[in-house]
Amino acid sequence: MAVDDVDGTLAAMGPRLRAAREHRGATLAAVSCATGISASTLSRIETGRRKPTLEVLLQLSKEYNVGLDELAGVAPAAAPRTTALPSFGDDKAVLPLTRYVGGLHAHKHVLPAPADPPTRPRQVSHDGYEWLCVLYGRLWLALGDHDLILKPGDTAEFDTRTPHGVANTSLDGPVEYLIMFGPQGERLRPRTQPTGARGRRQ
Repeated sequence: MAVDDVDGTLAAMGPRLRAAREHRGATLAAVSCATGISASTLSRIETGRRKPTLEVLLQLSKEYNVGLDELAGVAPAAAPRTTALPSFGDDKAVLPLTRYVGGLHAHKHVLPAPADPPTRPRQVSHDGYEWLCVLYGRLWLALGDHDLILKPGDTAEFDTRTPHGVANTSLDGPVEYLIMFGPQGERLRPRTQPTGARGRRQ
């Protein structure tokens, strides 16, 4: 494998490591306690500012129960998904939608219905920029000092250095949403403006 290919593979592992951690519902602090790797190092690896060493990858692969080939993006293709959602138990599901190196990365998140009425979401902050769109259910977005309840079709975008957190507000079912995340601050770039009667503001 060429040096450029190795560098590209290592750079692409950051978003996959973040997705694996979020799939387990673990915080950077919790992973740091379990592995002995500092939270700041984990954060820099996830955002692509630091390349992971083999020792770190082996530790995280074991902690997240994810194979190195999957983290490298060379795992065998999975069987086609059915239209039914898989069972997530009590954990949030994070489904990576992109495998390319660099730039924006897309994930689908599913939060199951909580057993009890939710409290204000715990907030985190990190480098990057995020665009979020709710597909189903009602999502509580705590963004700094603001609280937003987002419904299907609602979107939000924000600098992820702003403390943020989410929760499912409904006890009746899951909430599903898409995230486009730019670890280096990459953003979506609209190239067209709404046209016709529907696009005009009243």
